[in-house]
Amino acid sequence: MPSESRTFIEIKILISEGKILISSHGYDELADDGITVGEVLRTIDDAVVIEDYPDFGKGPAVLLLQEDRNHKPIHTVWGIPNGQKEPAVLITAYRPDPDKWSDDFKRRV
Repeated sequence: MPSESRTFIEIKILISEGKILISSHGYDELADDGITVGEVLRTIDDAVVIEDYPDFGKGPAVLLLQEDRNHKPIHTVWGIPNGQKEPAVLITAYRPDPDKWSDDFKRRV
């Protein structure tokens, strides 16, 4: 998987323009795992695309690998609502389970 996708490029542009929405599920997951919105936004430029869903039914989305303030892995799912050009929506964010992911947290096991 290339490190950037069309969806990811569009999401980074929207984030840089402040066109962001955090879903209620996203807020819940951030809180559950002690992740702040700020650290997710600060590390977006260094994120790595793990999975790209350009044809997802609710709109294009990407699963990203990011890091928190302590350089621990975070997975985030960002999307753009179907039929719209904005905003970038943080659908969910979580700390990946090491038993379900490869050592680099880029592949499901």
